[in-house]
Amino acid sequence: MLKRIHINQHEIRKNRKDGGTRPVITVKTYKSNDYASGVDILGPCRVVYSPDKPLPCGATVWIETNAEVKVASS
Repeated sequence: MLKRIHINQHEIRKNRKDGGTRPVITVKTYKSNDYASGVDILGPCRVVYSPDKPLPCGATVWIETNAEVKVASS
C-alpha cells in the first residue's frame, strides 16, 4: 500500500509558539492518517517535490513508499 510521509509545518509553528510537543509527521494512506514524532521506513522510498501539484493537505515535499513504516509517537 502506498504511503506518503510529510511534515506538518502548522504543528511545528504551534509547538514553537506554546512549547507543545504535538507530533509533526503525518503518514498518509488511502484509508488513514497517522501522526508521529518519528518514523522508520523499512525499505525503499523516494522523495517527491511537486510545487505545481501539492497533496490535498498542501504539502509540496513528501516521501513515498510501499514499504512498511513503523510509526513512533513521542
